[in-house]
Amino acid sequence: MVKACRLQLYTQSRNSAGERVRIALHLKGLEYEYMPVSAMTSAEYRSINPQGLIPALRVEDTVIAQSTAILEYLEEVYTDRPLLPADSISRAEARAFSQLISSDTHPLCNYRIRKYLAQQLHASDAAILAWYHNWISISFAALEEALARRVRDYKFCFSDAPGWADLHLIPMISNARRFECDLAGYPRLLEIEHRCVSLDPFRLARPDMQPDYPGYVVTAISPGRTSGQD
Repeated sequence: MVKACRLQLYTQSRNSAGERVRIALHLKGLEYEYMPVSAMTSAEYRSINPQGLIPALRVEDTVIAQSTAILEYLEEVYTDRPLLPADSISRAEARAFSQLISSDTHPLCNYRIRKYLAQQLHASDAAILAWYHNWISISFAALEEALARRVRDYKFCFSDAPGWADLHLIPMISNARRFECDLAGYPRLLEIEHRCVSLDPFRLARPDMQPDYPGYVVTAISPGRTSGQD
């Protein structure tokens, strides 16, 4: 039996990596304390997480940085409600699908990159949107093909229950919509989204359900957000 630990999640409402972790915590039925980083100074947060990135999960006296490391910890420790499929091939497929989002797509499109493009390279709003749309279209085409090649059409990405791949996909689709990406060419991705969004673990993890959900100033660098990372 797993000892109950106090879990504190440091994040922001519009942080999609944090949204992945929130979905996972809800899917596993775990209680946690929401710690809004927007209420801290940069120095205060770096004293907790030297990487300075969000999310981070405090487990008793230890802080785990990076969403993938957090998800792996939750999956290894809280095994009653697994996020990964049962068979090894499907687990590998779910990991590969998710890593395309978390390791290849999200890092190219997040706030730090857009800010650098604007402030250091003097890219226009139109150029930044073109950058974003380019990487989303490449990624989503590959994700759509991955679902097309499954051995059978599961209800969700790689299982008949939502899990690892789905919790990566839904926040990325939400971000793509905020940046006015054309998603019509990805019917399988949208079908998965349709099945997920009404479920409580996804609904409760949405940005607008978080205690620090702010008013938003819309710009191409940062549509629908005022601070932090998406």
